[in-house]
Amino acid sequence: YQYNHTTMKMLARRSFETLMASVLVLCALLVPGSCAETYSGKERKNGLDEVGHTPEAAALRRHNLRKKKRKGLLGKKEKSWADVLFPGVAPDLYKAHEEVFMMTDLVQSKKTHVPFEYYDLPVCDAPALADFRRRHRTQRKNLGARLQGVELKPAPFVLKVKQDQPCKKLCTVDIGPRKVRWMRKLVERQYRVHVTFDALPVLMRSSQLNYAVRGYPVGFKAPPSYTGLKHDEYFIYNHLKFTITYQEEPARGGIYITGFDVHPVTLKHTESTCNGASADSPKNSPNTYLPLRVGTTGEELKVTFSYEVEWVESTLPWADRWDVYLKDTPDDDIHFFAIVNSLMIVLFLTGAIATIMIRTLRKDISTYNEMAMMEDGHDETGWKLVHGDVFRPPTFFPMALSVLVGNGAQIGVAFFISMLAAVLKLLNPIKKGHTLTALVVLYVLSGSVAGYVSARVYKFCDAKNWRVNTIMTAMALPGVLVGIFTVLNIFLSFAGAATAVGFLTLVALFALWVCVSAPLVFIGAFFGLKAPKVEVPTKMNQISRYIPEMPWYAKPPVSCLLGGILPFGSVCIELFFIMSALWLHQIYYVMGFLLAVLLILAATCAQVSIVMTYLQLCSEDHRWWWKSFCNCASAGVYLILYSLWFLASRLELVGVLPVVVYLTYMSMISLLFSIFCGSVGFLCAFAFNKTIYGALKVD
Repeated sequence: YQYNHTTMKMLARRSFETLMASVLVLCALLVPGSCAETYSGKERKNGLDEVGHTPEAAALRRHNLRKKKRKGLLGKKEKSWADVLFPGVAPDLYKAHEEVFMMTDLVQSKKTHVPFEYYDLPVCDAPALADFRRRHRTQRKNLGARLQGVELKPAPFVLKVKQDQPCKKLCTVDIGPRKVRWMRKLVERQYRVHVTFDALPVLMRSSQLNYAVRGYPVGFKAPPSYTGLKHDEYFIYNHLKFTITYQEEPARGGIYITGFDVHPVTLKHTESTCNGASADSPKNSPNTYLPLRVGTTGEELKVTFSYEVEWVESTLPWADRWDVYLKDTPDDDIHFFAIVNSLMIVLFLTGAIATIMIRTLRKDISTYNEMAMMEDGHDETGWKLVHGDVFRPPTFFPMALSVLVGNGAQIGVAFFISMLAAVLKLLNPIKKGHTLTALVVLYVLSGSVAGYVSARVYKFCDAKNWRVNTIMTAMALPGVLVGIFTVLNIFLSFAGAATAVGFLTLVALFALWVCVSAPLVFIGAFFGLKAPKVEVPTKMNQISRYIPEMPWYAKPPVSCLLGGILPFGSVCIELFFIMSALWLHQIYYVMGFLLAVLLILAATCAQVSIVMTYLQLCSEDHRWWWKSFCNCASAGVYLILYSLWFLASRLELVGVLPVVVYLTYMSMISLLFSIFCGSVGFLCAFAFNKTIYGALKVD
């Protein structure tokens, strides 16, 4: 009875799943986009296929991803993922029996951020294709792709459109003991090989287990309980089964590629395997596994690589072929509502603080002006006491302050224009290197902003060494970043990583810095020095006013650390998704959210700086220059602490070099983040002081 009861429950659940899938298909076909019914994640977890090639699976993916097609908070909904990820890109049409190529990508792992090139592995040589470069002459590498180590090379698998390729041996490679040890290390660290075809990353998917993952592993490690040995055994995947799905386009006489899958097999080849068109397709079997080890006497390991290709017609439209890649992306409803919640809290706080400050300041200004019109005998109180010292230039490192503020303005302008271009579909966030190239180029072209802002601040401080200030603005921050990057690049080069930048790329970066960015800084500084000095509404006293003793929580560094909490809190939710995309190889495409968060961050820095500057002036402390910068710049400290938490809780890095790479890049990002926040805080505090003291009637 128990057996029959359980069987009936399973049959009922399967019938319900089939019915729900059929309803979703019918709804998607009749009224696209109107399927309001939600299918619970519990039922999907219980076995419904969401990654397969069937119409039911495609309809379920389309239903579950329907809310992700909105780009940003106010962005319109796109019709398909092709419009979201590849705006303005038309599908490539392939003719029957046309010779096509796969492209090699990086060999990388989530456990170590030291990727390698495909041909660093002991694999077959690239095919000698005469027309390869002619066909791909428009797909040249940009600067960002070079910095990321992406290089366009043909894979050793030759395909012909709609022509199945039975099991075919490619070559036999002799792997020496040293290379075997390196390959075993790659297997241990879970490296995956990434190949693309028609811009689609190769995908391993299982309809039974309902999972899909990009790339295929180099091999796998079997425990002693599986092999019966006394130690772990490593096996290499040397046979690949490619499945390419396509959509017929009779009107144009060709096909569109809609799917690119792979199933890796470890196979100890013999003369009877892959010996002709009638040969059986190899399968994973413990009896034919190929161990990744050298012989007992140290002889080289001989590995025969092979592959097979199957072309399958599909009903999936070309525009929906990216659905399966985004099935498990974190940008789901929870992501959307978390961002909206963060924005609402920050906007509400901004409005509340603005209301309080306006009412308080209006009352203070009205009181001070009434006292000024009355007879003498009334002592000045509050922030009016320091009107003769509030615009006294800083006595400590005015040049360093002006350089940092100028560089922060340059960072903000470059990042804002980059995100705006992505929102306007001028950038493709998925295409390799596009966003990074835009950031680098716009940062270089924004050098005039840094020179102008730095010169204006430095001129207000009545400093005379303007030449050194201009040179430091052009060289200090870029020099630090280039120096750190060069040292890290040396270690990556010794490790043979694909992300090690070549000499010519370093020369190109140096040329952009010296020949473009620095001259633009000088031009901006020239106009900044020629501009009249910033006028302030009060006169400066000859002798600075005595500053009373402050409580411990109002003194740096405690006050600065308190000021950085709110700016960091406004971006911490989005920061999790960004770091997951950077370090966990996830897809990030919601540039509209990122632009909104940038604006919210700037608004938060402004309000924090204004409030803390006002409280400081009420305490008769006129030394607001460096404090207004540090109050917001301390958000970078929380960012580096957050990156340490992310390293300990989310990443599983193995080895010293991956940790060094992670900490180095996060330190550079935290430095830029800190300078930007500090620059916004200083400029807003300066404008705030000019505004409130300009409203006073001061003798």
